[in-house]
Formats: sequence, structure tokens, C-alpha cells
Amino acid sequence: MQIKTSNTILYCRKWKETVSFYRDVLKLDLHFVNDWFVEFSLNSGARLSIANEESASIKSCSGNGITICFQIDDIQIMHTCLMNLRVNPTQIKVIWGSKAFYVYDPEGNRIEFWSETLGNVDG
Repeated sequence: MQIKTSNTILYCRKWKETVSFYRDVLKLDLHFVNDWFVEFSLNSGARLSIANEESASIKSCSGNGITICFQIDDIQIMHTCLMNLRVNPTQIKVIWGSKAFYVYDPEGNRIEFWSETLGNVDG
């Protein structure tokens, strides 16, 4: 098996607000849009989709048990940017040998931003 792309789909009750968060706050690139499903390109092999649970056969889990992890280049710039946008990121901590912080999208999904591997440290 050779996987060409990966797509995580979030089924949402707060669909419009969640789409707006990923499109307008996080500035993710749109890959596909229709009236109940929006797919964002994260990079050449990964996508994140937001589906309106009203039009889907799968319902929202309201963020329970989900963490979306994004490795980024500069943790401090992203943290400051999200603070300025009043997204309320957590403090930056060292986790698993890297610097990381968290925010929550309108549906309650936890998003981890991490960067700067600091070496082999237990988390």
C-alpha cells in the first residue's frame, strides 16, 4: 500500500464558525468547497476537512478525543499572532522535547502547534 494523501474530516455542529476559524484565522488554503463540506490543503500530502453534520451521516464528537497537531517553523510568531487575534492560546511549554501550545476551534477540537525539537527529552 502506498498512501498518496491523508485527510482528516471533522464533523461539526458549528460548521460555519469552524470553517471561518480555519480559513480566516489560521489562513489555511482552500482545496475544495461545496455547500456542506470544505477541504483545506495543509501541504502536498495532507488535508483537513470540515463537514456540516446536518448533511453528513456522521455526527460531531464535539472535540472529544481529538487533537490536531501542526508542526510549524516559529512557535513564538504563531503564538503571538493568535494572541493578537484573541484566540487564547495556552502558554508555550516543552512537551516531548519540543515547544508546543494549544488552542481550540469553535467545535471544541484541540489544536497543537509545535516546533523547535530540543533533543531527546521525555514528555
